[in-house]
Amino acid sequence: MNFETRNPATGELLEQFDQLTDVQLEQRLNQAETTAHAWAASSFDERSQLLKAVATELHQQRQSLAETISLEMGKLLSEALGEVDKCALACSYYAEHSAEMLQDELVETPARRSLISYQPLGIVLAIMPWNFPLWQVFRCLVPALMAGNGVLLKHAPNVPRCAKAIEQILRDAGAPEGLVTDLTISVEQTGQVIADHRVQGVAFTGSEGAGRQIAALAGQHLKKVVLELGGSDPFIILDDADLEKAMDAAMRARFANAGQICIAAKRFLVVPSRIEEFTAMMVERVNKLRQGDPMQAETTIAPMARADLRDKVQQQVQASLDEGAQLLTGGENLPGDGYYFAPTVLNNVKLGMTAYNEEIFGPVAAIIAVRDEADAVAQANATRFGLGASIWTEDLEKGEAMLRQIDVGNAFLNAQVASDIRMPFGGVKASGLGRELGISGIREFCNTKSIWVA
Repeated sequence: MNFETRNPATGELLEQFDQLTDVQLEQRLNQAETTAHAWAASSFDERSQLLKAVATELHQQRQSLAETISLEMGKLLSEALGEVDKCALACSYYAEHSAEMLQDELVETPARRSLISYQPLGIVLAIMPWNFPLWQVFRCLVPALMAGNGVLLKHAPNVPRCAKAIEQILRDAGAPEGLVTDLTISVEQTGQVIADHRVQGVAFTGSEGAGRQIAALAGQHLKKVVLELGGSDPFIILDDADLEKAMDAAMRARFANAGQICIAAKRFLVVPSRIEEFTAMMVERVNKLRQGDPMQAETTIAPMARADLRDKVQQQVQASLDEGAQLLTGGENLPGDGYYFAPTVLNNVKLGMTAYNEEIFGPVAAIIAVRDEADAVAQANATRFGLGASIWTEDLEKGEAMLRQIDVGNAFLNAQVASDIRMPFGGVKASGLGRELGISGIREFCNTKSIWVA
């Protein structure tokens, strides 16, 4: 299997990496098992000190890490710097609060003493995507480590530098050898690791199709699994929405990271009284986006991470146009070096069209007319996905009531959908199962043990 770093802004091959042999993989699994046993016996204070040291390393290496992200997957440097900061924040937060989150819970029963104890499972295999090559890993890795688990990292094949940087950050912070281990392995070898008796859990973030395969394999071997998959998040504009504020959020929610975000707003559901104004505002804003070198401050939208991803988006846009959608701007691969796709706005998108039914993982906004609030809720739910949703209205009581009717894991009122380390994050339906972050996230890879003393 080929592991290589290419600059998405130019297409230039920067570096190649060798796949681990089966012998090398076995050595890493043995080391991980030995270290995980010792780490499970460590105190919360020991774990906390490590995570604080990791946060310090992230702050000290902030610029170089952000540049690695930008060079390897094309993210704007400003966005990459924010990603590094969020990883450090997660380390500090869990270092401070994990002991409280996992403290024994006394339960009143007929027993002399009965309690619930949260204990580490062992080794967690983290199969991670390329679009947030540090944050996606850290939001899994940090609570797993604080719970007393070891972590094996199978990162996306197009971000091997980021994977190795994460392993090095832990080493620089003083982590024991094998506590966090980068595995440059094939799909077949990944299946072997999932099946291995030394691995107790699997965390996966990525596509729906891959998630189904991983869940099936994990289930076959009775391994705990957490999945965060795709989304087709609705962004609902009601009659009384603050349109300027909503549009600011809409642009970030759809076009940040070149639209390559699971919780990006993808379907803009707009009531009749606001749709003309909303559409005009979005087209105007989109036409002002400036593509270029993601390392330069004047660039406001990044290239896509790979050529094949860009080509898929182009195919999905063309399919939507063939089905009757209206192209307002963009809609094509841009000529020249790099993997640039023109920021796109589609209008008159309807149920059954590709832009409505599928997740478009790129800079494409689909505008959908809704009759009223009830129709907005119905259309928001008319998808197999259930990751996030946002509603924009000045009537907070009405907005919250509507959010409760939408089948998603993350519901936001007058704000774009985002992950917050203090809140559980995940989806329903085809968007996955289980939760990351918050108290729910740290308990996902714990053995919830009932202790009864008669």
